[in-house]
Amino acid sequence: MVRIQSLQQSTNIAKLPCAEGAAHNDWLRRHEDHCLQDTRVELRKQIMDWCDDPDSKCIFWLNGMAGTGKSTISRTIARELAEKKRLAASFFFTRGKKDVSHSGMFFTTIAAQLAISLPVLRTSISDAIDKNPHIFKQGPREQWNQLILNPLKNAPTQSIQLVVVIDALDECDSMQDIQLILQLLEEAKDLATVRIKIFLTSRPEIPIFDGFRQLSGEAYQDFILHNIPLDTVNADISTFFQQKLSPLKAKHGLGTPWPNELNISQLVERAAGLFIYAATTLRFIQDGIDGPEESLSLVLSATKSSLSATEHLDGIYSTLLQHSVLGKRGYQECEQLAGRFRQVVGSIVVMFNTMPARNLAQLLQIPFKMVSTTLDSLRSVVNIPEDESQPVRLFHLSFRNFLLDSRRCSDSRFQIDEKERHTSLFRKCMEHISQLQENICNLWGPGVLITEVPDDTIQNGIPPHAQYACRYWFDHLRLGNPVEQDIKTIRQFLEQDLLHWLEGLSLIGEVSNGAHIIIALEEILSVSCNAH
Repeated sequence: MVRIQSLQQSTNIAKLPCAEGAAHNDWLRRHEDHCLQDTRVELRKQIMDWCDDPDSKCIFWLNGMAGTGKSTISRTIARELAEKKRLAASFFFTRGKKDVSHSGMFFTTIAAQLAISLPVLRTSISDAIDKNPHIFKQGPREQWNQLILNPLKNAPTQSIQLVVVIDALDECDSMQDIQLILQLLEEAKDLATVRIKIFLTSRPEIPIFDGFRQLSGEAYQDFILHNIPLDTVNADISTFFQQKLSPLKAKHGLGTPWPNELNISQLVERAAGLFIYAATTLRFIQDGIDGPEESLSLVLSATKSSLSATEHLDGIYSTLLQHSVLGKRGYQECEQLAGRFRQVVGSIVVMFNTMPARNLAQLLQIPFKMVSTTLDSLRSVVNIPEDESQPVRLFHLSFRNFLLDSRRCSDSRFQIDEKERHTSLFRKCMEHISQLQENICNLWGPGVLITEVPDDTIQNGIPPHAQYACRYWFDHLRLGNPVEQDIKTIRQFLEQDLLHWLEGLSLIGEVSNGAHIIIALEEILSVSCNAH
């Protein structure tokens, strides 16, 4: 009987929708940096002291400007807590990556991790799913109460204190959801037996400030990362450069001293407190086609030391683009390479989900070699996994912001026109949708349940690039700048491909979104009719 109950609990908990890439130790995050042992020492101690103090406030909000190292600190804290068996769960929001760019799976993912880190909750979480099988489709408040808060309140265990790590809350795509998440998390302060604390990071954006202002002062404490004395930050960045550049000396047989103290001092000065500058510069020096010495010289000669932190970051981005993408080629070839860059990287910048390079090539309908050679020159800013089945993505959101802002990206060859890219991707999506056919997965009968269809059958019938097209064509249309011909394409889609698209959506588990898209599309077409 006990074994049967255990199996039933495991079955129920396995139903919890979990966001891919959310956890700090997820496979997709295996190459992401952690703090070096001798860096961020005082801050890490302060955070761990907060974790250990039974009288400290429920929420610790670490906020800081882009590039100040918040995510690296989060990963380090999560790992240290996990090693001490103190980590309840972790969720790392990432803009532009489907499951972790919104709050749709936030609470169910946290609940699934809690069931592992605190097994005594498994019965309560399983019972909640039995009582309300539709909980996965209900709102955040219902999921929080039924899957997390109530099981914690009723946990039959001795007093224990665990921590949930939430990184980059500002990268959740709905500010209203962000504020609701904060309101719900505040309720954890009243837990008695199993006490849950929340370590949370974000940029200091006004809607998040407003969200915290709505909480009671007893619920949270904050720490402003960019208010740490610059001398302390510079010492950490100096340690970073010294430890990371040292192996290059032996690998390339460079003379001693390299880099010398002046070089390190100049790099630290240009970083101006931004760890993302240090990390990007390091990758550029490591991967530079002319060797580390020449790459270091390029970095040091690219910008003046009197510039602001953002200007230095823009400078390193401009330098690596001009050097790595264009090099010393002629005008015509440079224009061609810049066009490929805007097409390939511009698509990555505005897409709603990441995908492997080969699938990106299929979506864009260009040769895979064109995509791979374009990305190979950008390893300083684009994470390209060794496993080709894994998605490519930007290392840091600041590179996206740089490319989309013509005031920061002064070289027009690399500027990304966001509306133009969305419109182009909309057109590519519609071309792929037009290739869908009736019974595209060759199912064996009209009454087949989706749950009975093997995943590989769906993947073969509707490959990842076609799945992306089915999911996101409307979002690209909405954010693009469609012309009259695009409206004609939509009308043709409604006449010829609507049922095939709905069949595709049902096979990939997204059919509920189809109704919302059709309703929203009606408004766009009405506006178009009036305009034309």
